[in-house]
Amino acid sequence: MKKLALMVFIFVGIHCFAQQHTPLPHGMVFGDKPNNIAPVPATKIEAFMGKKIRQTTAITGTIISVIKEKGGWFEMDAGDGKLIAAHFKNYNITLPKAITGRGVIIEGVAQRVLIADDMQHFAGDTVVGAKQHREKVNPRARITFEVRGLMVDR
Repeated sequence: MKKLALMVFIFVGIHCFAQQHTPLPHGMVFGDKPNNIAPVPATKIEAFMGKKIRQTTAITGTIISVIKEKGGWFEMDAGDGKLIAAHFKNYNITLPKAITGRGVIIEGVAQRVLIADDMQHFAGDTVVGAKQHREKVNPRARITFEVRGLMVDR
């Protein structure tokens, strides 16, 4: 009886490990399919946005890492050592780790991070006049991206 149980356990184990994982095919879509908007390369998104703080657009780039699979949290390469932190608007999206290193087209809202003049958080009750906090766009700050749809490109 022990030999029979051992044999069944071995065959089931071999069968489970023999499963082939299929790579993500070109054109696979997560969320909504990106529209026919001409996508901007991720390396040029800052220049494309200009002085705007929020911009609805589509961008192409390479995914560096998947931070959390549930909710689709990931980082994209923005060139010059910069990153674009992105997540899906719809939390029900599950993004597989196998997408790391793949080229994708994503559509959604790009947003610059606002930072106070003296690198502090907004306090609310600050002095008025020359020392009053003003919002400004820090050119070295990261861009966040709220993704509506992602399509595997290459």
